Amino acid sequence: MTKTFPAVVRVLLGALFLVSGANKLVPFMPMPELPAAAGSFIGALAATGYFLPLLASIEVVMGALLIAGRFVPLALTVLAPVVVQIALFHTVLAPSLGLAAFVLGAEIYLAWTYRAAYGPVLQARTPVAAGVSESRVTLPRAA
Repeated sequence: MTKTFPAVVRVLLGALFLVSGANKLVPFMPMPELPAAAGSFIGALAATGYFLPLLASIEVVMGALLIAGRFVPLALTVLAPVVVQIALFHTVLAPSLGLAAFVLGAEIYLAWTYRAAYGPVLQARTPVAAGVSESRVTLPRAA
């Protein structure tokens, strides 16, 4: 169960993002009727012309990585702000806590499962990679 459950959650979350992202790129599922505030929000994102295709592409690629079990900590990191937005959207603008709870819970569970991968990122001071000297890094000076 210890090895199977994380894999099942990872594949389910990946499939959700893969299908949702693909549906944003090439609509094949109908969009449910949204409350006015939620519709205005989605309309504003669509009006930018770039945001929804970018979001969809990120969801498709990261969902595929989760399904494949490759670069899982990276995929979870990239998807974290998307998951927060999904949770807030479905809590504040279009109440639907079931899906939001699953996505948020799966993200937190998987981040905890892969927590060892995040250790070096969460250190205040990290050693420089072997063969690279900090003194060789130069920053441009302000004029």
